[in-house]
Amino acid sequence: MKKYILLLWICLLSVGLVHAQENITVQGTVTDAESGQPLIGAGVAVKGSTAGTQTDATGNFTISAPSNGTLVVDYLGYERTETPINGQTTLDIKLGTSAQQLEQVVVVGYGVQEARDVTGSIVSVEGEELVKQASQNPVSSLQGKVAGVTITNSGAPGASPQIRIRGAGSALGDTDPLYVVDGTFVDNLSFLNPADIASIEILKDASSAAIYGVRAANGVVLVTTKRGEAGKSTVNYNGFVGVQRVTNQLEMTNTQQYATMINEKTGSQTVDTSLPSTNWYDQVLRTAMIHNHQVSASGGSEKITYSASVGYLNQEGIIEGNEYERITARLQTDFQVSDAIKVGYNGIFYNYNSIDVPGDIFYQAFVAPPVIPVFKEGQRYGDSFDYNLGNFANPQASLDWYDQKSSGQQMTGNVFGELKFLENFTFRTSLGLNYSINEYRNYRSEDSLTSVQFASRSQLTKSRSKGSSWLWENTLNYDKTFGDHEVSALLGISSQEDKSELVAGSANDVAFESEANLYLSLGDPETYNIINSGDRFTFASYFGRVNYTYLDRYLLTATLRYDASSKFPREDRWEYFPSIGLGWRVTEESFMQDQTIFDNLKIRASWGKLGNDQIPTGIFILPVNSDPRLGYNYGGGFLPGRNLTETVPPTLLWEVVKETDLGAEMGFLNNRLSVVADWYNKVTEDAIFGFTPLGYFGLSGDILGNYASFRNRGFELAVNWADDVSTDISYNVGFNFSRNVNEVTAIETGNNVYYNGNLPVGGYQVSITRIGDPIGSFFGYEVEGIFQNEQEIESSPQPTANPGDFRFRDRNGDGVIDNNDRTIIGNPNPGFVYGINTGFRFKSFDLQLDIQGVADVDIYNGNRNVRYGNENYDLEYFENRWFGEGTSNTYPSANLNGRNLDPNDFYIESGDYIRIRNLQLGYNLPTDLVTKWKMQAFRVYINAQNPVTWFDYNGFSPEVGGAPVSQGIDRNVYPLSATYNFGVNVTF
Repeated sequence: MKKYILLLWICLLSVGLVHAQENITVQGTVTDAESGQPLIGAGVAVKGSTAGTQTDATGNFTISAPSNGTLVVDYLGYERTETPINGQTTLDIKLGTSAQQLEQVVVVGYGVQEARDVTGSIVSVEGEELVKQASQNPVSSLQGKVAGVTITNSGAPGASPQIRIRGAGSALGDTDPLYVVDGTFVDNLSFLNPADIASIEILKDASSAAIYGVRAANGVVLVTTKRGEAGKSTVNYNGFVGVQRVTNQLEMTNTQQYATMINEKTGSQTVDTSLPSTNWYDQVLRTAMIHNHQVSASGGSEKITYSASVGYLNQEGIIEGNEYERITARLQTDFQVSDAIKVGYNGIFYNYNSIDVPGDIFYQAFVAPPVIPVFKEGQRYGDSFDYNLGNFANPQASLDWYDQKSSGQQMTGNVFGELKFLENFTFRTSLGLNYSINEYRNYRSEDSLTSVQFASRSQLTKSRSKGSSWLWENTLNYDKTFGDHEVSALLGISSQEDKSELVAGSANDVAFESEANLYLSLGDPETYNIINSGDRFTFASYFGRVNYTYLDRYLLTATLRYDASSKFPREDRWEYFPSIGLGWRVTEESFMQDQTIFDNLKIRASWGKLGNDQIPTGIFILPVNSDPRLGYNYGGGFLPGRNLTETVPPTLLWEVVKETDLGAEMGFLNNRLSVVADWYNKVTEDAIFGFTPLGYFGLSGDILGNYASFRNRGFELAVNWADDVSTDISYNVGFNFSRNVNEVTAIETGNNVYYNGNLPVGGYQVSITRIGDPIGSFFGYEVEGIFQNEQEIESSPQPTANPGDFRFRDRNGDGVIDNNDRTIIGNPNPGFVYGINTGFRFKSFDLQLDIQGVADVDIYNGNRNVRYGNENYDLEYFENRWFGEGTSNTYPSANLNGRNLDPNDFYIESGDYIRIRNLQLGYNLPTDLVTKWKMQAFRVYINAQNPVTWFDYNGFSPEVGGAPVSQGIDRNVYPLSATYNFGVNVTF
């Protein structure tokens, strides 16, 4: 009998358990307990399971859960809330703000910190902001969003943008910031899909960046990729398809206009005005396709969380034949082994393939005369020699003949382990690995396309570069709160090794039978040209940081890093990099409690010392030329000879940056209005600088040393307003602005020594770096007008000029125009950078509008300046040229040669521009339809990126980058295009 009674109890218990675990559909709303406003994106999870969802644009959610289960709701800045279901199908959940007044958490070096406690200048950009743009590089998506950060984009598919934080602090060294992805140091972010990013933090000042020591002189960009969350299992697809179109296409002269110019120049009917006309830009440019797709999955439990994604991008260039293809894959897993032990890993794989185009194709299309046809009779390419115009390539022939493909792979990963012990201590060890391979092959066939585009022998060129690095770091954290004091301390040790190798070669007479049979060994052995080079350097570092808070209002951050690099001589490899930051949360003071102006007011000040080690390895070793021709015969035998080709000092050390930052953070009107302002003074000392010695030294290169000092001083302002008008309407408006002044403050080799830019334009050097002026300033003659007749020439310091030539200013009044009359004629360093970022939501619709711009910057129009004969002219030049007395006093005649090509301020143009960076309209499917279709969210959008740019520059694009000593020189850069796309973002 007892056995049957026990069996009956078991059956009843099983029925009860099954009944208790029956799932029901629960719908509800999550709102702010005080204002009643909906909380968008709040996490709603079933306690003890992996089921979870997020609230939609109206704060609503739908989830399947056991009738006797519990819902856990999380939202940043609010108390975590657990709500029993108790069989209810509708729940109204109200969240109160956290008792600890939690604010935004930002990532700092080797940890995280609440924004309220930060004493340095750090800006955080959420990953959601990045994916709202069609940019394929995450850095491009930052353009116009961060004060003090200047980004210059290239329109070439797969190209990495140039980024400078608070100006150029080096002349010859690297100016790129340090990129840190999940704790691993990388050179750029081209391998990373923007949709995989959770947040990007930019460490702008020395105090926040000093924890990275000798590698942080140009700022630090910290990237945190997405990680899985317990109880939130999601599968997401995010993709778009669109087209790219050229904007602001430069208008060139047609055949009739070109013939008029050339005939004026030669004084005869050199070119027939009735010849057909070719628009070479129309010929080589196209409307290009782009499509991008990513599938991701994330979730987990309290013990294991994961995040995985696969992405594919295919982007055509606006040049015919140009194409870029990228595949990315990422896998991340965290294991909570016990309450004290956590381990995990993160791996990112990247593969790209590119079909390339000639680097000078835009220049070819600019200079090619329009009288040259694309093809002539017999389908032969049009030839400039048929018209006696000189040596001009046929741009279409260049594209058809050019055969180059590039490819590469990169694997970036990180494994870590954490151990918590003695309540307040956390030990973390991590190993970051980075491995990459890049290859390209170029094949030039034996052919004769035009008189200047021919090859009597085929040539194959191939290269393969390989890079690898490992970074092992161990840190110990201590966190303790006692009374009115909060202390967080960090100690760490770091070791790193970087290695690279390049193998490149070429050979003639390789037959192109198939892509698989292109090998150098199949060519003529006598034409082999092989290069094999490599590099290896190591780092060792010790670092520490203390964060201290007293009474929740007085803040202190002190950092010290002790760095060594094998790039420098053994006796001079170590250096200290300290920093200190102070903060005062004024609104926490008792005397501020009754005021109603500020909701938040924090004043901060910081100072720090950073380093820049980006110089070639072993540069302090004297290079010796062992050419056998330097030997000589003596006593019947041959004695080898050697010669120094350049000189360097016995010690060439890292550049040192010392920076002071004063900042204020303010909140008004219930923190709907926030204002952040910074003033900084950033000084680069011991900057690497070179000057050319006298020729009789017998040295072919420059003398390099830590000779110079530079200063960047500026002001930054960021203003943001966000408001929820009602449950149906919300909006935000942000404005950021920065002003930077760059100046060379010292050159220790003498006041008269300066460095010319290393990008000659038409055989002329147009840039100079000297004391008192910005790095890479434009240097040349000032134009006072155009000579109108012979009488003006006779009474001028330019007796050999012709009517229609430039009339240069005789600055020293000696009656001669020579090098002594040259002066600074322009500044390529942007003075002002700004951005306006807005967002609007009305029910299920959302609209985003981003505007960015640059002001107080100059461009050297090298396109107009490089002329060797009968190059084409832009239409603006044609319409404003001098062609007789009184016709123009600003544009010269068609006879652009001789002194007219000397660097002068006619070629200096304003690089100011305003651009609609991004315009996006989105629609979120209503909750009832999302639930019906068993989804968590569904959004569609249309997007326009770079649709309109306003500028006065006579070129495709005013965005012209370059190295600090030769920046801002336009030699037909690959311009940005407008991208129009349609996208879908769906989460299951």
